[in-house]
Amino acid sequence: MPELPTAHRIEVVEGDITQQAVDAIVNAANATLLGGGGVDGAIHRAAGPELLAECRTLGGCPTGEARLTRGYRLPAKFVIHTVGPIWRGGDQGEAALLASCYRQALTLAVQHGLRTIAFPSISTGAYGFPPEPAARIAVREIQQFLARESRLGKVVLVCFGPEAFALHTRVVAALTAGR
Repeated sequence: MPELPTAHRIEVVEGDITQQAVDAIVNAANATLLGGGGVDGAIHRAAGPELLAECRTLGGCPTGEARLTRGYRLPAKFVIHTVGPIWRGGDQGEAALLASCYRQALTLAVQHGLRTIAFPSISTGAYGFPPEPAARIAVREIQQFLARESRLGKVVLVCFGPEAFALHTRVVAALTAGR
């Protein structure tokens, strides 16, 4: 079967990441991996207490890295937890750390033979990363990864709300057109 062009392997949807029927969803976690607010709390609630029990065995996760657990009660088989940077004005390496979150999560997916992965917008909630540059970093990293890695079939960007959906749709269109 011929490989789809990179742009066709990225999908933007508005919805609930805990409802995505993909091989893995990405959790925008905190460094403890023990649950929290926002996406992290929603994923832990939907997955059930077994997720927290497994996360306790991992010993946390540094910013910019990722860890894999089972999905338990989620439609996704796995959860890839990544810790995004807290926005401190943009001159503390935040962009590089955010880019690393996406690369690390994608790499883990491929290492475990996964074909589909869904991302939330990492670091844009309580961590305060500005949404537009965060979206550009996310889409750029995903495009670059897909351009060199054919084993990953589809990446879904799951947006919470119509504004995030419009932003990510616009960024995907612009970056796939080379702008």
